[in-house]
Amino acid sequence: MSPETKEEEIREDEQIKRELLGKSEISILLKTYDDIFSDFDPRPFVHRALSDDFLLEAKKATFGREGAFQLRFLIPRQARKPDQEVLIKKRLRDHFRKHFILLEKEVAKTKRRAWYMASLGAFMLVLATLVSIYGGEGIWTHILLVLLEPAGWFTAWTGLDQLFYTVEEKKPDLDFYRKMANVEILFISY
Repeated sequence: MSPETKEEEIREDEQIKRELLGKSEISILLKTYDDIFSDFDPRPFVHRALSDDFLLEAKKATFGREGAFQLRFLIPRQARKPDQEVLIKKRLRDHFRKHFILLEKEVAKTKRRAWYMASLGAFMLVLATLVSIYGGEGIWTHILLVLLEPAGWFTAWTGLDQLFYTVEEKKPDLDFYRKMANVEILFISY
């Protein structure tokens, strides 16, 4: 093969890559299937942990996207193994669905706990108000007020903080896993 022919093939391959990248909504260029998985996990693809780099790039690529989209892995023609692609797709879907369900449960649990805490704090404040109105002037009235008022405020504000801020912090991850749980995964040769 002459150097000009080889150079021409390289240019054609680069042109094909650019066209594929332009067509797909999310494209990730791979050298091998191992690029998707952790380098430190020697298990087979079905059980192997996903690469933190892959997950980070996928999060960046999906940020701000709405609706259904495709996740396209561009891999060299000679490196493709269709039987492994089936296993990898299953592993990716299982991972994304599992983490979506776990995060969804965690957010729901946090919301329930936050509402409970905010309600408990409000109840303590109402109780402190009733004690101050009907409790008289005894030492036990003052001790009860000293305990109920700060505890009520602290509990109510902590519950509201969890409801508005802790849940909000988890929302990007929950959105990412929701999108990825339904993504169409394709492997394309270049």
